[in-house]
Amino acid sequence: MTAIRIVLLSAVLFAYWLLLSGHYAPWLVISGAVLCVGVVIFAFAKGVVDREGFPFGQILRGLVYWPWLLWQIVLSALNVARIIVSPKMPISPTMVRVKTKQKTPVGLTTYANSITLTPGTISIEVSESGQFIWVHAITHDGASGFEDDPMNDKVAWMDTAKP
Repeated sequence: MTAIRIVLLSAVLFAYWLLLSGHYAPWLVISGAVLCVGVVIFAFAKGVVDREGFPFGQILRGLVYWPWLLWQIVLSALNVARIIVSPKMPISPTMVRVKTKQKTPVGLTTYANSITLTPGTISIEVSESGQFIWVHAITHDGASGFEDDPMNDKVAWMDTAKP
């Protein structure tokens, strides 16, 4: 399992390096690949890389979740834009405590960050037990949507993948 993690993390780091570098001369590409593998092996040897830091088991489910999240961000942005351009400016700021369904710190962080990425809502605080997130919503309607939040279910589904 460690060998698979080393190969996958090296590939991800190399792809990221290649994307940022923009230089594709053979010497640079080969040395970049060797250095990425070396850095990953060193990080594993030092115990810096763990399952939380690189949860590759959740990548496939993430590929289903991220486009859905992007669509939710677009819908929410349109809703906030509608509120802003409305002559009455129908805002009703509300704080709500949302019960979480996630079992791991990665899942909880993903859910809290997803809430914050969605315009009109911000994750304010995660309880120490990790069972609740305090969320500020720009409207009462936005806050009431957390009672049966599909985002909570989708992140919990993504969180159940084996790392």
